[in-house]
Amino acid sequence: MRAERAEAPVPGEGELLVRAEAIGVTLPTVRKARETAGPIVLGGEVAGTVVAAGPGVTEFAVGERVTGLCFADAYAQFVVLGAAMASRIPADASAVDAVALVRGGLVARGACEAGRIDKGDAVLVTAAASGVGTLAVQLARQAGAGRVTAAVGSAAKSGFVLGLGADAVVTYDDPDWGGPFDVVLDGVGGDLLGPAVRALGTGGRLVAFGSGGGTVEAYELLLRGASVIGFQMRHLAFGRPELCARWRDELWRQRADGTLRTAVHAEIPLAEAARAHALIEQRRNLGKVVLVP
Repeated sequence: MRAERAEAPVPGEGELLVRAEAIGVTLPTVRKARETAGPIVLGGEVAGTVVAAGPGVTEFAVGERVTGLCFADAYAQFVVLGAAMASRIPADASAVDAVALVRGGLVARGACEAGRIDKGDAVLVTAAASGVGTLAVQLARQAGAGRVTAAVGSAAKSGFVLGLGADAVVTYDDPDWGGPFDVVLDGVGGDLLGPAVRALGTGGRLVAFGSGGGTVEAYELLLRGASVIGFQMRHLAFGRPELCARWRDELWRQRADGTLRTAVHAEIPLAEAARAHALIEQRRNLGKVVLVP
């Protein structure tokens, strides 16, 4: 990965041109960069100041601070962001706060809702030290979970996730994950999907919201009367924007009153994006990794 000079883009119909102040690094983008041969465009969460608006944009003005998910060319000083994907940043919050809270919080909230967490449920959260996972641990508790177990890649992360409110910590190579669980919120997938399903109790629900894929054995579901539910933020963002807006407002309120905490592992210069990706690939991050132009 290398930095290059380029002309600033021009926003089209329904688009904003944003001077980026923070860019959130996501696991799907890291995986895409590693697995795709040849040059690719990189998406990500962005936050910054509107410097121009394309035709048809009436809800945002130049000078406003916004955040949103950009699907291409997000790793840049000037980013084109669809107005439909944008939202305002409160005056008391920074751009880094925005990329650490909004998308990750919406995904975590959506996963909790999809899992139908009930009062007293035992919940397992994988990738619990990630940007989404740190929020999912807290939101699962708020949804009524009686016990929240955090699954992480290294025992060195135990103190961190316990500090977020987890009751117990397991590592991926532990032979026993401490189940059975009523709900598993899985942001990892891949080879860990099988053990995650086997950790479910009778009638348990696994919510797969990561980009890691994986294969589920139907017999394991039959054995437990369990189910696997897929959750992707894009469907909710375009299908139920009013619900997204309500959840987003709630996330900001929770941050303001201290009932929801964000965790930022590092703010890394944009030109050193490869270092940011390495942190996530090596599972060394404790919270969100943010690029700063």
